[in-house]
Amino acid sequence: MAIRKVLVVDDSKTELMFMTDLLQKSGFAVKTAENADDTFRKLAEEKPDLILMDVVMPGQNGFQLTRAITRDPLYADVPIIMCTSKNQETDRVWGMRQGARDYITKPIDADELMAKIRALG
Repeated sequence: MAIRKVLVVDDSKTELMFMTDLLQKSGFAVKTAENADDTFRKLAEEKPDLILMDVVMPGQNGFQLTRAITRDPLYADVPIIMCTSKNQETDRVWGMRQGARDYITKPIDADELMAKIRALG
């Protein structure tokens, strides 16, 4: 499956701008969400091909949100890459156990992110 539409979930406006710019320059259509409610609204509007998920957010964190999305039959097939400042091995393992397909730590390395997206596509 070719990845064209990406939903970026992060509560930081700076991160959203950085990721949107990076992805759009690589030819992806990008939508953004800043919290769990916003994420589910965007998912209902248009199902993305990929979700890039922050962990530390107000309300539901990225681990909880990843678990909710991957357990929902409507969205279980949408791959999620965790993009977070949480760089401990236990965080990575926990993220993968919640259903994430991959895990990348901030600051995001553009080449590494594109390689992970290509590997999924």
